[in-house]
Amino acid sequence: MNQWKVICRVDDIPVLGARIVQRDGKVAVAIFRNSEDKIFALLDQCPHKGGPLSQGIVFGEKVACPLHNWNIELGSGCATAPDEGCTQRFAVHIEDGDVALDVQELAAA
Repeated sequence: MNQWKVICRVDDIPVLGARIVQRDGKVAVAIFRNSEDKIFALLDQCPHKGGPLSQGIVFGEKVACPLHNWNIELGSGCATAPDEGCTQRFAVHIEDGDVALDVQELAAA
């Protein structure tokens, strides 16, 4: 059973952008919002060279890593072919405009 922690409001995340959730001693989580107001959460680290995905360009349901332009699927965290590799995906819960993430996933390494 998920325990949800409200992080922000949907409107706090820029359209086609991201918001960062810092975690003690761990890589941050990036919460993305696409043009259809769909919300996704990924570890803020490209599987290629660790680039900050939160600084990438969101298009459709993907984000382009700002370092080497790898396209990462927001729903799965996986790179699109021909690139390979995945970054951690986080469960997202939206209720009444609040964006919440799973407490246990946030605490995990």
